[in-house]
Amino acid sequence: MSSKQPGAAAEHMKRVARRLFAERGVDGVTVRDIAEAAGQKNHGAVSYHFGSKESLVREIIRDGAILIDARRNAALDALEETGGPGSVEQVVEVLVFTATAMDESATGEDSYIRFVTMLGMTHRDLFLSALEGRWNSGYLRCLDHLRRLMPDMPAAMKNQRFVFMGAYLSSILSLREAALTDTSRAHPIWQSEQTLRHFARTMTALIETPAEAGTQPTRARNGKRTEAGAPSF
Repeated sequence: MSSKQPGAAAEHMKRVARRLFAERGVDGVTVRDIAEAAGQKNHGAVSYHFGSKESLVREIIRDGAILIDARRNAALDALEETGGPGSVEQVVEVLVFTATAMDESATGEDSYIRFVTMLGMTHRDLFLSALEGRWNSGYLRCLDHLRRLMPDMPAAMKNQRFVFMGAYLSSILSLREAALTDTSRAHPIWQSEQTLRHFARTMTALIETPAEAGTQPTRARNGKRTEAGAPSF
């Protein structure tokens, strides 16, 4: 069941739930926890606004996925209009910078990347189902450009690199997000845009490193070569 009209109370509850899920995981948070943390005296508030905890999780996934997807497609459109992207690093920067500053509300509190990173490890099927095959088109366009720009290697090996890339991207951005949420002290390294650009360069190196001679791509147990999965976020 989808949310009723997304009023202020429902939006506030989603932000609170997202933060709790990012900190404890979906299974570690009850609807009662969400209602209390949101300042709701009625512990049925989640059911009232969203129908169920799973429906709430799905809405939070979609909210962030739609935002990131729109950003990535817009960035790629701009690059393609001028004949690009012309390098792996340009594509990687699209992946990195479109997944930062996710909270556009007045709170300024980011927790989406940590939320979907943890969810992807514990409830990947739910994450993929919530995307509905629609909200990762920008990510898939990035992969297409990377395949074109990467050094020559077997397709399955490129897909392995994408798995490594997804894990690296989600883990580093989750670490950054957690640090910036901590307001008890300054985080000059993570607050700098240059840090993100340095991160993008290291991820570029991961993608561009030539395959070692004689290295063969790993095959899955069913005999098929591994394929690039959906994005971590």
